[in-house]
Amino acid sequence: MRTTLSLTFFFFAFQLTLTAAEVSTARHQVIAGDNGKIVRFDKSGKVVWECAKVKSVHRIQQLDNGNVITQQGWGKIVEIDSQGNIVWEYDAANSNGNKGKKLEIHAFQRLENDNTMVVENGIGRIIEITKDGKIAHEIQYKVSEPNAHRDVRMAHKLKNGNYLVCHEGDGRVTEYKPDGKIVWDYAVPLFNKKRAGGHGPEAWGNQIFNALRLPNGNTLIATGNGHSVIEVTPSKKVVWAVHQNDLKGITLAWVTSLEILPSGNIIIGNCHAGPENPQLIEINRAKEVVWTFKDFKNLGNSTAASATVGVKGNVQR
Repeated sequence: MRTTLSLTFFFFAFQLTLTAAEVSTARHQVIAGDNGKIVRFDKSGKVVWECAKVKSVHRIQQLDNGNVITQQGWGKIVEIDSQGNIVWEYDAANSNGNKGKKLEIHAFQRLENDNTMVVENGIGRIIEITKDGKIAHEIQYKVSEPNAHRDVRMAHKLKNGNYLVCHEGDGRVTEYKPDGKIVWDYAVPLFNKKRAGGHGPEAWGNQIFNALRLPNGNTLIATGNGHSVIEVTPSKKVVWAVHQNDLKGITLAWVTSLEILPSGNIIIGNCHAGPENPQLIEINRAKEVVWTFKDFKNLGNSTAASATVGVKGNVQR
């Protein structure tokens, strides 16, 4: 863990002479990670900067000060400022008793009190750390078969203090209280289909990626290789869904990132779907496509982490 500045990343804060992304309309700025880098695009799809050498990225959290938090390999998370300086890092693989243990970090969140929530796959715990890397709070999560890569994809600390956790390997969304007690647990259905291997549209399963708790108490779930987004009530009833072929001219594959815009529209991350499909799709509740983003030059077929930038109003991610 450190807070000194370091130019480990290469950051270009100017218009790059790179191929622009394909956007249906000039509607949203975008930040996304793939091919070992993070790239930011303007509304027209032009690249405005890129940050190299981040390796695989499953989450990019934008902070109010303009910095971003992301991964630098599966064992470390870093905060990067607008000039490309690493202003904070947490080396989970070598901290707090983890050295020599099998561990991956996919889920993390900077909290309102300036601590950072970190989910330690393989170790089996959710911790909140201070700026100097000390553990301020810790609970154990529960999985049927521990796996450092598949234990957890995304997790979010809710306003009520609970943790909403996506157990990818188990195909479950679980809500834990701060003492570790499970208060809600939902097994994502297979919808009467048999599991199929792979990562693209041919795959099938319930290896969930993300989940957001809605203001009405329901939970919006990106089902990963279930190729869908479903909304589930506290009583575990599916009340709304977008499935693989519901969107005209688009095939969903591994559904990853989720955003709820102030308008109520939803932006879906569509990973491993191939170059004929967009990586980001904005839809309304009538399942009409409002906007799409596609870039297989600067990004690629493994764009799991992405988000809009600069949207006015409250955006839930």
